[in-house]
Amino acid sequence: MPAWAQCPPTQCLHHNDKTRAQDIPTMNSQPDMTRPAIAYGHWPSPVTPELLTAGSIRLSEPQSCAGRIFWLESRPAEKGRTALVCEYRGERQDLLPAPHSVRTRAQEYGGGSYLATRTGIFCVLDVNQRIYFYSFAKGSLTPVSPEGPYRYADFCYDTKRRQLLVVREDYTADEQHPHSAIVALDLGTGQIHVRAEGADFYSNPRLSPDGSKLSYLRWNHPQMPWDGSECFCASLNAAGDIIGEVRVAGGNSESIFQPQWSPAGELYLVSDRSNWWNLYRWHEQRLEPLCAQPAEFATPQWVFGMSSYGFLSERIIFCTYSQGGQWHLGLVDSQSGELTRIQSPFRDISNIHCHNGEALFLAAGAAHPQQLYRCSQASFTSVTPASLPIPSTYLAQPQSVSYPTPDGQEAHGFFYPPTNPSVTPPANSKPPLLVMAHGGPTGACESSFNLKIQFWTSRGFAVLDVNYRGSTGYGRRYRDKLKGQWGVIDLIDVCSGVDYLASQGKVDPNKVAIRGSSAGGFTVLAALTFSDRFKVGASLYGIGDLEALARDTHKFEAHYLDSLVGEYPAQAARYRERSPIHHIDQLQCPVIFFQGLQDKVVPPIQAEAMVAALQAKGIKTRYISFEGEGHGFRQAANIQRALEEELKFYLDVFEG
Repeated sequence: MPAWAQCPPTQCLHHNDKTRAQDIPTMNSQPDMTRPAIAYGHWPSPVTPELLTAGSIRLSEPQSCAGRIFWLESRPAEKGRTALVCEYRGERQDLLPAPHSVRTRAQEYGGGSYLATRTGIFCVLDVNQRIYFYSFAKGSLTPVSPEGPYRYADFCYDTKRRQLLVVREDYTADEQHPHSAIVALDLGTGQIHVRAEGADFYSNPRLSPDGSKLSYLRWNHPQMPWDGSECFCASLNAAGDIIGEVRVAGGNSESIFQPQWSPAGELYLVSDRSNWWNLYRWHEQRLEPLCAQPAEFATPQWVFGMSSYGFLSERIIFCTYSQGGQWHLGLVDSQSGELTRIQSPFRDISNIHCHNGEALFLAAGAAHPQQLYRCSQASFTSVTPASLPIPSTYLAQPQSVSYPTPDGQEAHGFFYPPTNPSVTPPANSKPPLLVMAHGGPTGACESSFNLKIQFWTSRGFAVLDVNYRGSTGYGRRYRDKLKGQWGVIDLIDVCSGVDYLASQGKVDPNKVAIRGSSAGGFTVLAALTFSDRFKVGASLYGIGDLEALARDTHKFEAHYLDSLVGEYPAQAARYRERSPIHHIDQLQCPVIFFQGLQDKVVPPIQAEAMVAALQAKGIKTRYISFEGEGHGFRQAANIQRALEEELKFYLDVFEG
């Protein structure tokens, strides 16, 4: 291993950087006469809504080929357009001019929307979901897939056969539940050949270096890919047809992530069969652990094309792994299985892509916005340099906290104290607390630089970002604690976080707000309905009626609630028992709702039903909807308005 990457393995894997709540620093309650005393929530802040959207370009899907580096940029200022960017010989350009947007809507969440080759780019355009080829030589776009009700994602180029392997969703027979398959698009004849079908979902079609084998993932309802999935390895004939296959790993209670071929032609993958998502190798028809560690080398497969490792050489694997909610970089020796941690300031790392001995990855630190980095010759270089958009003195640093719950368990999260060098809080006062519930709910919050969090802390709010039981990054057993308990233990964990911080004197227990989007919005509405810890809440495209969600959502999540709540309709009573819409009599505090009117994941009727019920009861309520927005807001003006309205709503409630 190179010296720049070395550190003792025990130091890497057993370092405990958790901070108990009593160790969290608070702002001095005594006024500083050199700074004005301004009430919490009203502090003048450099983090304006305009700054937030200007600096919120989201990077994704880095790739490199033939000396070129590519990535995607989601740009709120361009109405959410996703631009395909290329850097070549020191010059950077958008390969496709506006209004072209590279985005697949496969499985609604997309991902895996393009593939770089030596001669050009295969990509999906958002406007019609067709595959196009952009030629470097000609500088032109040519459609390569037929018109029709299809969506495509997750490409693999078969050079020998001149075929494009891709996951296809066919909506011809059913607009709600498309037929999924791995297909091969013949680039010479235009014909499409089905390579694998029969399962509900497919992903990760990848060819072995010699083109003789095809690996892929598949899973079926009611499993989600992080609950149970299978990896298959198929043998191919000269035409590319599957002539035999074997199941390598996986099942209903084992999750497989990112099967990938090494340069030497061996198949690697990540499995959680040991409780932890660890690296394994398929060797001589048996699966053997490569690097057994109490760490997560994967994260839930919400989108196509996710990657947590790649090969710098036949022997060395460049990877990222998570411990205690924080991500690290590492090198794994595929012969010895030794893991060496690479020292870095990064806390959130994703999208590993390796090519010709170099690695690309996306990363952010506590004081470093997300950037695309290139690792070459033992050094990191930022491909997309980005400066901190606010003075570092305004940064609220995340503190990792773990706290007990009333049922004898433990929950985790990150606490951010209010931070602003230009003011001092009034004497004998404590800050309001904003609790954040992440989406998924099988997801996790991160501790890297997040301008949205700084928007609140720089104005005088304390923030608790909760990794409630069911979150990823703490092993499968922690993840599985949410099975059958959604709407119960996530509620316990957010409430316990409030109680713990209040007991330590860190926050004002009478000024506590909670916010969350999508599944996090359900936790918000449940917490407001079934507990008394919160004064106000914000639901962003959240869920108020679990039954409605079970009946009316897209194919990918059609049976997600089977594991989180129970089988539907057999457990319909449980769905009603946990749905805030059926317990409006218990919801006594104000709520603000934000909703995209084109949302297919959580349709607008969810928010509208809650709003109507609360208004009928006379509860202070606001409903703000956005035309042209889906599940998550992409347009700058809408993001800005949502933040402004949310802040105003909280202050009106706290001071009313």
